[in-house]
Amino acid sequence: MDPYAGGLYRRGRSGCTLDRMGLTTAPPNGGLLSELDRPAELFRHLGPNWYASVMGTAIVANGANALPVGFPGLHAFAVAVWAVSLVMLIVLVAARAVHFARHREVARAQLLENPATAVFYGCPPMALLAVGYGTLELGPAVLGDGLAVALDAVLWTSGTLYAVLVAAGIPYLMITRHRSVPGGANPTWLLPVVAPMVSAALGPALVPHLPEGQARATMLYGCYGLFGASLLATLVLLPGIWSGLVEGRAAPMTLTPTLFLVLGPLGQSTTAVVQIAGAAGHAVPEYAVAMRAFAVLYGAPVLGFALLWLALAGAANVRALRGGMPFAMTWWAFTFPVGTCVTGAAGLARVTGLDVLTDVAVLLYLLLLTAWTVAGYRTACGVLSGRLFLPAVPRPV
Repeated sequence: MDPYAGGLYRRGRSGCTLDRMGLTTAPPNGGLLSELDRPAELFRHLGPNWYASVMGTAIVANGANALPVGFPGLHAFAVAVWAVSLVMLIVLVAARAVHFARHREVARAQLLENPATAVFYGCPPMALLAVGYGTLELGPAVLGDGLAVALDAVLWTSGTLYAVLVAAGIPYLMITRHRSVPGGANPTWLLPVVAPMVSAALGPALVPHLPEGQARATMLYGCYGLFGASLLATLVLLPGIWSGLVEGRAAPMTLTPTLFLVLGPLGQSTTAVVQIAGAAGHAVPEYAVAMRAFAVLYGAPVLGFALLWLALAGAANVRALRGGMPFAMTWWAFTFPVGTCVTGAAGLARVTGLDVLTDVAVLLYLLLLTAWTVAGYRTACGVLSGRLFLPAVPRPV
């Protein structure tokens, strides 16, 4: 049966195909933007999922900085990758501004009519937050302390407001406007509600830069509130996602990498409790010991489950790759969620002093680095050919 006949795919100018989410399933034909009729078309279908590439790049830098061991050139590498993520963020924000200005009807449909793309609105705030944290930790050598702190404050504040908005807004749209099929839940549904957890994990780094007293305590407890909001929202969604995975209709093969998204709330929440505990001494020293104990008591079992899920997701993706799973932008799901486990394991290693957790963090970072290299190279090829900018095609129900 010809797969094009059913309307599930669109053939590009050089024969590449796309599924309903705009995921390319064939290599390019060569030539700059050769897949597009006009170069300006690259802005038409530029969705929020592109911010996943910024997230994945920023976490490579932040993960390297978080490792409890040092290697020659590691810090310089982290600074360089952070700089790349900052440039990527600036370029993508500008490109999305063009998208909104020129193609409002497409942007409206991506948010209000298509739940498959709307959930990716969780990516922009996480990109802002991840790049902002890298600016604070790695940027001073390039920008100076004052500018680095100010830029992170702006990115954290805007990212947090954006995160809370999508964490409430996207589920509201899914309930009141979007049409979801029974058993259609998948791990991408976690993206909007995980965004506040990123705020909770990266906000404590700003605590020492705030005035002593109420400002520091408010920031710390606010991060705990964001932690709780994201954690409980995740717990509400996970049973439905699991049911969708084992009982729902078969998902496109290119969605298999999204199994790694479950690692996001696990690794990021572990990072959050460790970071909050580390900042407690600057804000609420009377609770610092209790928060440190909670970080270990919460983080250790959650990291254990994260490693179990990593094995499951890894096995499923190996199977999909052997079955011919093509490259798609969903491959960026291999990066940021794994990176959160790197920072979580690294934080626990520092708190507990356990060498085995250091080893886990290093091994996870090597996995992250490999995934980032592959996803980055394949994305660059798709960008140069233009095939990743081709439109999605609706899949018949």
